[in-house]
Amino acid sequence: MSDIERESVSFIADFNRVKAEISKVIVGNEQIIDGVLICLLAGGHALLEGVPGLGKTLLVRTLSQSVSLTFSRVQFTPDLMPADITGTNILSETATGQKEFKFQAGPVFANIVLADEINRATPKTQSAMLEAMQEHAVTVAGIQHRLKQPFLVLATQNPIEMEGTYPLPEAQLDRFLYKLLVKSPTFEDLATIIDRTTGVPQQEIEAVIDGETILKMRALAREVPMAPSVREFAIRVVLATQPDSPFAPNSVKQFVRFGSSPRGAQAIVTTAKIKALLSGRFNVALEDIASVAVPALRHRLILNFEGQAEAIEPDTLIEDIIKKSQAETAPKVGV
Repeated sequence: MSDIERESVSFIADFNRVKAEISKVIVGNEQIIDGVLICLLAGGHALLEGVPGLGKTLLVRTLSQSVSLTFSRVQFTPDLMPADITGTNILSETATGQKEFKFQAGPVFANIVLADEINRATPKTQSAMLEAMQEHAVTVAGIQHRLKQPFLVLATQNPIEMEGTYPLPEAQLDRFLYKLLVKSPTFEDLATIIDRTTGVPQQEIEAVIDGETILKMRALAREVPMAPSVREFAIRVVLATQPDSPFAPNSVKQFVRFGSSPRGAQAIVTTAKIKALLSGRFNVALEDIASVAVPALRHRLILNFEGQAEAIEPDTLIEDIIKKSQAETAPKVGV
């Protein structure tokens, strides 16, 4: 077995170990767990959307317990200030009695940060959080403070209650690698949830990997090669989100105002490489691109007035894009 094969086997084993620990607490929502872990390994952030009580916060807390990483939670409210997130300079006294300003780090200085109900904070506070997400650093009083690595922000928002909220602008939504939709549990899942939470105490979560291992897994994922034909397919999918593109299906031309930015292509390629590794392959296939397109692009489509009036779902449009792109690419690459 080659070194690459051994690393790939270890990659899958570590991923499954973390997933198994999370599954001790989280029932169902396997795609959501996979999506969060993929974001962690891809070095990107995730936006979790769902009604209250579906376990979004519990999922993030359980993830932090299953890996040896620091964790912090920020409950976003309208009166939250940027300094409450990033930190600020405070006046302190040294051992010799002198006064000096000392930086007091905020909750963003953790490996995993839960931004709970991020759409309840004002745009000023949201921008401070999203700047830290993008730059992986905080600047206070002209001094830059680097954030710990690995660094992952998992933000939640409630799609139903819009009163008193400040929806994230499209440019800020674009900074999230994935948008994951948390669904209500099935009959069987709800029965399991009741048994676990109203019976004997739950199993304790063990930390099965550390930050150094995660960084190595990230590096391995970036080494996964991609054939030119597969890269072309990924580009076609992203360009097809633009209504004026020749690759766009009729549904996109009719209902979409603006499509994905290049960040969408980066998100697809980066996470498709992780999907390939988890499938036991050290090369990206067309099915890997198709499997990650929806969570990577659903928050990057801006509907026009007609699309909003018809309540068109971005997921449906992306599925149309994938079908059209597969049909056009199939004769060339022999899918």
